[in-house]
Amino acid sequence: MKIIVLMKQVASKDAILRINKDGTWIEEGDLSFEVNESDGYALEEALRVREKLGGEVVVCSMGPQRAKSVIKDALARGADRAIHVVGDNLTHLSPYAAASALVEAIRDEQPDLIMTGLQSDDYGYAQTGVIIAELLAMPHATIVIEVDASGDKLRVKRELESGWYQWYSMPTPALLTIQSGISQIRYATLKGIMAAKKKEIKEVTPLAEIVGRPSHQQLKRVYLPQKTKQTQLLGNGDAKVGAVALAEKLHVEARIF
Repeated sequence: MKIIVLMKQVASKDAILRINKDGTWIEEGDLSFEVNESDGYALEEALRVREKLGGEVVVCSMGPQRAKSVIKDALARGADRAIHVVGDNLTHLSPYAAASALVEAIRDEQPDLIMTGLQSDDYGYAQTGVIIAELLAMPHATIVIEVDASGDKLRVKRELESGWYQWYSMPTPALLTIQSGISQIRYATLKGIMAAKKKEIKEVTPLAEIVGRPSHQQLKRVYLPQKTKQTQLLGNGDAKVGAVALAEKLHVEARIF
């Protein structure tokens, strides 16, 4: 089974974020970067399926040369080879443009399964994987928390709202977006790190017509939330009236119960 795992490089969780002077995004010059959390779980699940059924795991990442650190870590953890969609202006593409560029990079691979994280830790659109499935005419399942793959059969467990779950059977090829915490992620071993140096990393350049395509959406401004507080006196000193007013606000405004 050939499995492609899409992995994105994002700013580290403990990084101090500063907004750039144009107010359009964070200042990336002094940031450290890491693999997107849910993408790491997607890789782990792909490695487990390969261990069970055989085949290969191909990692695909998009971004500038610094994204190679994500690729090399994935190779050290067990991926067989990688595809790097290279470009300095690719990190802020819309979900549709990003999906289009990734599809062109992986289309010839003809994978049996594509896995990606549920959403990125920076933008959090949760749409790129779904759009890729549509562009490749593949069935897809989102918010996957368990994968049962055997031969040409694929069963996945999806997380729904209010504590509900759903088991779903689907054909392959298919695309899955993986929820964080699905399994215990393995670490790269010294043997894996040494082996990664010999593994193929194929570099591809996205089509200019895709990168330069007008976006369906625009990010107008990024700003830090203003910290404010407001005090309301309820009941005019009457505890019972205040309790009733408080309960009403918790129910209607805060919607706690």
